Amino acid sequence: MKYSQNVFPVLIGLVLLMFISIDSKSQTPVIKFGEAVILRDITPAPHSKNIPLKWINVNTDETTWSKHKKILICSGKPIGVMRSEKQYENFILHIEWKHIEPGGNSGVFVWSGADPAEESRLPDGVEVQMLELDWVKINTKDGVVPPEAYVHGELFGVGGVKTVPDNPRGTRSKSVENRCLGRGNWNIYDVICVDGVIKLSVNGKFVNGISQSSKSKGYLCLESEGAEIHFRNIKLVELPSGKASKQNK
Repeated sequence: MKYSQNVFPVLIGLVLLMFISIDSKSQTPVIKFGEAVILRDITPAPHSKNIPLKWINVNTDETTWSKHKKILICSGKPIGVMRSEKQYENFILHIEWKHIEPGGNSGVFVWSGADPAEESRLPDGVEVQMLELDWVKINTKDGVVPPEAYVHGELFGVGGVKTVPDNPRGTRSKSVENRCLGRGNWNIYDVICVDGVIKLSVNGKFVNGISQSSKSKGYLCLESEGAEIHFRNIKLVELPSGKASKQNK
């Protein structure tokens, strides 16, 4: 097949345009895990269906996250996060987790910008802490054992995000009752996030909360922080929008 000389510059231009249009920093969904349902009103519409949650690797390895049947496994290495495809404002998050190693460290960030700091490799937002019970023993310093409540669902702002703790431990909010189970056991968190207020239920009872968060819309981030952790039954109910949407109009 013969081409005129004028065709080749056009083809070259198209190829260059294609490469220019690709953002070298763009991220694509790497894993589907969990379900989401959107509520425009208090009750779901009759035709509403659950939507698979898509997660995007931000700064971990391809092997950090894997699925085994109905379980999402995080190796804990390297430190970093995987974020939700979408940003969320008002929602209810149900998530079940269990640590495999003594003193395991992890958590979920809500209302995050999902732009990790270079040094910590972790993003901003409000962290819902997930620590294995032996963490306080392993991290004893100068004979001082950290408060046990620290590992039972502590809530705190990260990366400049400010909050008002319900149960203050400095700027953090500790659980009023220790309800988390140790490694090898599943724990259930129900996290209600509405207009800068968060309430946390641990294994069937509300025990912690924060209010007046300086940030009330953003991504969800699952944290990899050095130890293997398993997740299952991640479900998100997206609630009607509130003050964050009004501020952005």
